[in-house]
Amino acid sequence: MSQPLRERLFTRPSWPEATALKSALRTETVGGALLLGAALVAIVWANSPWHESYAALRDLKVGTDWGHLRLSLGHWAADGLLAIFFFVAGLELKREFLVGDLRDPRRAALPVVAAVCGVIAPALVFLGVVRLTGGAGDDFRGWAIPAATDIAFALAVLAVLGSHLPAALRSFLLTLAVVDDLIAIVIIAIGYTSDFALTPLALSLLPLAAFAFLVQRRITYAVLLLPLALTTWALVHASGVHATVAGVALGLTVPVTPRDHVPALSVHPRSTDVAHVFEHRLRPLSAGIAVPIFAFFAAGVRVVGGGFEQTWRDPVALGVVAGLLVGKFVGVSTATFVMARFTKADLDPDLRWIDVIGLSFLTGIGFTVSLLVGELAFGAGSERDEHVKLAILAGSVLAAILAALVLIPCNARYREHGEREARDDDGDGIPDVYAVAPGERAAASARPEVGDDPLS
Repeated sequence: MSQPLRERLFTRPSWPEATALKSALRTETVGGALLLGAALVAIVWANSPWHESYAALRDLKVGTDWGHLRLSLGHWAADGLLAIFFFVAGLELKREFLVGDLRDPRRAALPVVAAVCGVIAPALVFLGVVRLTGGAGDDFRGWAIPAATDIAFALAVLAVLGSHLPAALRSFLLTLAVVDDLIAIVIIAIGYTSDFALTPLALSLLPLAAFAFLVQRRITYAVLLLPLALTTWALVHASGVHATVAGVALGLTVPVTPRDHVPALSVHPRSTDVAHVFEHRLRPLSAGIAVPIFAFFAAGVRVVGGGFEQTWRDPVALGVVAGLLVGKFVGVSTATFVMARFTKADLDPDLRWIDVIGLSFLTGIGFTVSLLVGELAFGAGSERDEHVKLAILAGSVLAAILAALVLIPCNARYREHGEREARDDDGDGIPDVYAVAPGERAAASARPEVGDDPLS
């Protein structure tokens, strides 16, 4: 009698998910290059003879006093533009867990458990290092700084290392980053909320409900949705809760499943995955504009003039670097090994454990959310915030180097694997490695095209 097939870790995604993944990764990789470029410009400018002009631009205040909306440009980037980033994260997370491969608890278990462990372990390492190096009091407020993986930064590094990493590992990395971004926004909402006001937060539920009512009925006219989204954001901001929470909340209201009936005003047919349509249009805005602008205003740290030496005397900076390098690696890799051990699952035959080790180092690349949490924990522009920024940059670069040392020697095998994944001998437009059922073929073909604009 034949032995039953054992569960496998890092299995290849289904064809519809692979097509969605390819599109998302292309955008995020380009966005990562823009992010790195914006951060480099900011660092060079902040350390040039004209550094005061950079600080003046970052701290320039614009807006209205109503609802505490007279903010610096740096603050607008962190609270406003990053709300777009988290809106896209909310869309993607909901779609993955309701209609994507992660609706299967067995497939969802690994990236979710790895993401949770990849948040807990860095926090524990941070707290331990800060304690051992003499930190006390407010120093511990930065425990969540090394929590989140920056998917754009990580994919930009992958693009440099080689573009042939198996689809299963790329899918895992993308899902893990989305889940730990969601965990990070929950931490921000609970742990870094100051001067909380209940009334504006309660009022924000009204435009949020109206937004949900419209999108659930496929009514996605910009003239209706944008005022509701902006009002929700402004009221959440006025409540003292970080305004990016509004982005996640709005994203989670967007439908990902068909409706039996849609009203006459609906822009889309009932079978349309509206979340994917929104994501298709807004991901380039998030990755190509919102996140790079935030990086430009957040990454301008002074290195010259003694700043670099002072950073490495700061227990918080040491804790951040250790959390990114050691905590992320230990959390993600240990979670994967434990899942394999206790579920008696085998690694996919196309992969090796050295690939998991390299990917675990890659998750230590933190940037966008880490910079945001650092500003919330210690105050934007403070001396401690400057140390945190430099530590995040150093830790992320070191994590990228360690990942490169592991993954680059495997490039030849990845290239061979990539060619096999792309092979299409029957000429049907779908690689032969994907066993495509009729329903999956229909799902892939139903993805919105470039012209399907939800904001029409």
